Amino acid sequence: MLAKLCTRPRVRRCALTSAVGLALLGAALPTAAHRDEDKPDLSRFYDQKVTWSKCEGLEAPKDLRCGKVTVPLDYSRPTSGTLELALARYRATGKSRGSVLLNFGGPGGAGVSELAAGGDEFMGLAKGYDVVSFDPRGVGRSSPVSCGDGTEDALLALDDGSEVSDDPRAVLGRLRKAATACAEHSGPVLPHIGTVNAARDLDVMREALGDKKLNYLGFSYGTRLGAVYAAQFPKNVGRLVLDGVDTLTEPMTEQALVGAEGQQKALDDFIDWCADDVACPFGQDTRSAREQVVRLVDSLDEDPVPTDWGEAFSGQDLVGALSQALYSRELWPSLERAVAQLVEDGDTRGVLGFSGGGYALPGRSDGDGENDGELADEEDVPLDNLPAALMAINCADDPDRPTADEITRNLGRLRAEYEEASPVFGRYRLTEVLMCYGRPKGTDYIREDVRDVDGPKMLLVGTRGDPATPYRWTVETAKRLGDAAVVLDNKGDGHTGYGSSKCVQRKVDTFLLYGTLPPSGSSCGSEEDDR
Repeated sequence: MLAKLCTRPRVRRCALTSAVGLALLGAALPTAAHRDEDKPDLSRFYDQKVTWSKCEGLEAPKDLRCGKVTVPLDYSRPTSGTLELALARYRATGKSRGSVLLNFGGPGGAGVSELAAGGDEFMGLAKGYDVVSFDPRGVGRSSPVSCGDGTEDALLALDDGSEVSDDPRAVLGRLRKAATACAEHSGPVLPHIGTVNAARDLDVMREALGDKKLNYLGFSYGTRLGAVYAAQFPKNVGRLVLDGVDTLTEPMTEQALVGAEGQQKALDDFIDWCADDVACPFGQDTRSAREQVVRLVDSLDEDPVPTDWGEAFSGQDLVGALSQALYSRELWPSLERAVAQLVEDGDTRGVLGFSGGGYALPGRSDGDGENDGELADEEDVPLDNLPAALMAINCADDPDRPTADEITRNLGRLRAEYEEASPVFGRYRLTEVLMCYGRPKGTDYIREDVRDVDGPKMLLVGTRGDPATPYRWTVETAKRLGDAAVVLDNKGDGHTGYGSSKCVQRKVDTFLLYGTLPPSGSSCGSEEDDR
């Protein structure tokens, strides 16, 4: 399933991180399920403690502490190898009722660095919790996956989509070679990556933290992880919040199409806003402005402009930058200035500032596939880890693997549908659905079994103007999860609600801290934000 790399729009930036905390509040014994004679013995993982210390190799606040937790590489064969997952924690400022785990999304986002950079946003939760995040398996310092040198050239044809249409079989052959390179450079973690195993890691973290129940706040992809955990461990669910709810059912082709539609609507809203400003680089006529954006993308694809980094900046690079900047209205003034610099002076520095995330192709890295399961040093995390992990996790979660004949046969129809959905983002999003070609088939557990959760009430936040996870996914996922799901309707814009709506943040914090859910059918809107 496709997930959104930028998880939630914060005023400062859109970053991703993860970390996990362990602090056993006593010598709790593993549950009976972990001693079941018919199941592998996981007791040594559930019995562990964490040692917290200063975060090394990371610009972090003085009160942030880092640690690690050990999990099995393969849960079906726990003696076959282990992985260490990177953790970070802010101690509760008030009386602690345990921990709340945060996942900022991705997939592919590292939680430790995000908590270090943006922890202030969650200090309200520290009134009652230790605030914890983690680098999931394959991400950040936790056995990071990589596709290594040489795969970039194999995938460049996907950048503008031209060769995908002209010679799809040649592109598919290169994708298969790229998948092989990713396997060679990622080491033993790659076959065991994905949300099902990440959810099992969450349960090891929960008990190692000393919590009887998992208290959790997940954004974007983090909602998929939270839903899978609730299906796997319903008796261990505490207070669980999913913000920017991902789909659990739609195939990647449909997800990317929905994403193109959502991003086009966000772009149209940006143009409407921009056209009211005399400084808008596209002028004050919205219809003409929309046409100018399409022409700008096409002209840059035909004649990319040089950058200070040596690589030329293409139209699809601009599309990638736009896709990141449109996650939040608070970024629109900066986007307007950046595009003006590009249009008027050919200066790419502004738009490149928005290109750090997105569905980038694997770039060059020093990954060599040699990983013994220990934490990687910060400086040794491959440069392409984020996009490599995004592809690996999405593909591990998706059971569909169309053949070359099926892809070739359907490509023309799909391209027409995508370009109709968005003349700007359609081609860019279409290339995403090919990324799993040549990789092993993913699990069908999420699509088939994550439903009718027999656990406590959980809060699902859906934002009406979310360009990445449309509101209907919140409604559909709530229906799948069953009576446990309570929906909060955020009548705002941007990707996720917690970081942009005071109303959403207040209701989420109230639930996590005090257990009080908003009434079924309640909503937040701009008129409520300051109440």
